Amino acid sequence: MLSETMSELRANHVLLVEDNPADARLTALAMEEAGLPGTLATVGDGERALDYLFRRPPYSDAPRPDLVLLDLNMPRLNGKACLARLRADERTMDLPVIILSTSDSPEDISDSYRLHASFYLVKPGDFSELVEAFQSLREFWFEQAAQPDTEREESVAGPSD
Repeated sequence: MLSETMSELRANHVLLVEDNPADARLTALAMEEAGLPGTLATVGDGERALDYLFRRPPYSDAPRPDLVLLDLNMPRLNGKACLARLRADERTMDLPVIILSTSDSPEDISDSYRLHASFYLVKPGDFSELVEAFQSLREFWFEQAAQPDTEREESVAGPSD
């Protein structure tokens, strides 16, 4: 659970798709340190992300996230393939997805934008820089950017897959 120190921000539900447990813990800690409001769910690969987002068991009761943080290099189904499937389905085609990767490869960045990533964030090398990145994300994404109405999105999406 992320801290709710920013009471003026609406609480958000974020899905982190990250195969490395240590990176997932650091990301969660950095998000909390940056004051991102709401809850965080974590899954370890693209297949589990699709199960979560399409509410397939064991995620049948999972809430629709307001934002997905998606790593690229994962087992089973990598981030690019996961993003392509999300964008191909009308239930998730407009779901905000931020690529969060250690890769600064121009090919990975271009591919991600061609697949309609909302934006691409290269994971900084140290924790304080990661916190700063999430503070910037909080200021832009949660304080300034217009967000879709997730309740409306759920009714448009219809029943689970």
